[in-house]
Amino acid sequence: MAASMVNSLLETLHLTSPERGAPAQEPDAEELKELRDKYEKANQGHVFAFYDELDTAGKAALFDQLSTFDPERVSVLADMALHPPQTSDEQSSIEPLPESATASLLDASEEQKKEWYHAGLDLIAKNKVAVVLLAGGQGTRLGSSDPKGCFDIGLPSKKSLFQLQAERIWKVQQLAKHHASLSTEPIVPWYVMTSGPTRAPTEKFFEEHNYFGLSKENVIIFEQGVLPCISNEGQILLEGKSKVAVAPDGNGGIYQALLLSGSRDDMQKRGIEHIHAYCVDNCLARVADPVFIGLSSSRNVDIATKVVRKRAANEPVGLIVQKNGKPDVVEYSEIDQQMAEAKDPSGRLKFRAANIVNHYYSFRFFESIEEWAYKLPHHVAKKKIPYMNTETGETVKPDKPNGIKLEQFVFDVFPFLPMEKFACLEVDRKEEFSPLKNTRGTAEDNPDTSKQDITEQGARWLRTAGAIVVSEDRDAGVEVSPLISYGGEGLDYLRGREIRAPAVIERSKSEE
Repeated sequence: MAASMVNSLLETLHLTSPERGAPAQEPDAEELKELRDKYEKANQGHVFAFYDELDTAGKAALFDQLSTFDPERVSVLADMALHPPQTSDEQSSIEPLPESATASLLDASEEQKKEWYHAGLDLIAKNKVAVVLLAGGQGTRLGSSDPKGCFDIGLPSKKSLFQLQAERIWKVQQLAKHHASLSTEPIVPWYVMTSGPTRAPTEKFFEEHNYFGLSKENVIIFEQGVLPCISNEGQILLEGKSKVAVAPDGNGGIYQALLLSGSRDDMQKRGIEHIHAYCVDNCLARVADPVFIGLSSSRNVDIATKVVRKRAANEPVGLIVQKNGKPDVVEYSEIDQQMAEAKDPSGRLKFRAANIVNHYYSFRFFESIEEWAYKLPHHVAKKKIPYMNTETGETVKPDKPNGIKLEQFVFDVFPFLPMEKFACLEVDRKEEFSPLKNTRGTAEDNPDTSKQDITEQGARWLRTAGAIVVSEDRDAGVEVSPLISYGGEGLDYLRGREIRAPAVIERSKSEE
C-alpha cells in the first residue's frame, strides 16, 4: 500500500509524456472545476489565466499538463527552496571515507585487479549486468543543438560519444564471451535516459546509425521527468497561454524515471543484478566496467562510486566523504581552505576523492526505490526563465535571474545507506575521466582535451603492448577503436611495429 501511494506521488509530481496521436478533447466542467480548485487551494490558480480563450486543443493540452502535477506539493517544494530552513549551528562531521569502504586502482596489486576483472566478466557472461546512461543534456554549451551524446569531439574516426560507448558495450560482451567460452554473445542492455528535448533526436540518431551494431531491443531509450519552473515569488511560470514552463528534474530524476518508464521492470524480467550508471559527457568512461562490477559485487554493496584523485587543493570538484557517519558528497564550496589543504600521513590531500558521477547499484537497491525516492531533496538553480505575464499576456525575456528550476542530484541517495553497503573505487584520471563541458577554445574540459585524452591513451596502450609510436608532432596520438581494445588488452599483435601518429587502429576487415 505504501509503495503504491509513493508511486502515485511520483507520477503526479513528475510529468510523464501523454499518449501521442490521441485526438484533443476538452475536459468536462466537473473535471475542470476539480483541477482549478486544487490549483486555487495551492495559491497557483493563475495558471488558468488564459484558459477560457484557448481553443479545444489548447484547453486539452493545458489541462493534461496541469493534471500531471500536484500543485500543493509543488508549492511546498517552492517554499522550501525559496525560504530554506535555518541551518543548525551544530557543525557537520566531515571525514574521509573509512579504509573499509575504499579501494584504489592506483595502489591495488595486479593480482587483485585481475580478480575483480574476472569476477565482473563472469557476471556479464551470465547476463546479470546492465548499463544506465545519463544522457539528458543538450550540447548548447558546445555550440550544438543536438544531444551531447551525438557530438563529434574531432577524432580521426569522427565517432560520436554515443558510438564510442556503444562500441565499448559490444567489446565487453565479446570479452565476456571469450572469458566464459560461450557459444553465444552475452547481453548488456543499455538504458539511455534522455530529457524531453533530447529524446526524439536521440532516438533518431540511434536509428540512423543502426544502434552502432547493438541489437535494437537491447537499447532502451526513456525519458526523465520534469518539474515546473517557479518565479522568485513562488508562482508556477507559464511558458505560453496553454503551457507551463518546465525543466528536467536533474540527474537525480533517474530513480523515478526508471520506475515510470518501466525500465526497472525490464531489468527484473532480464534477471539483472548489477547496474553501472554514468554520464554521457565522459569520453573515457569504461562502460559496464568489469573491474568496477567485480569489486562492487564481491563486497556485496548496494552502491559504489568511482572517483579520481583531486589534482590540487583548490580544484573546484565535489568530494566523496563520510558526513555524520554516512557516505555523502560535499561541494567544494562547503569545504574551507584549511580542510581543502589538509594532508594525510602519506602527504597526500586528506580530502581527495573527486566525484565523477560514475556509479554502481545492486538491483536489490533499485527494488526499494519506492521507499526512499520521495525523500530526495530538491536543489535550487537560479535562472533567467522566459515566461508569459498572466496579467498582460506578454512574453517576458528577463535580463537577470527571475526564478528557479528545481532539480535532484543522483548522489543524494548516498546518505540513505549504512557505510558497510557503500564502496568507493579510486581510478586513474588519465585512463577513465575526461568530461566534455565547454566549447573549443576554453581552458579545459572541451572537445580538444577530450580528443587529446583519447589519443594519448591509445598511444600509451600501444607502447605498453610493445609497439613503436613515432610522430613529428609530440602532441599527436593514436585513436584505438573500442572494437579493437576495451582497456588496452589485445594489442600484442602490434608488438615491434612502427605506428606513425596521428593514426587510427580500427577493426580489421576480417573481424567485421
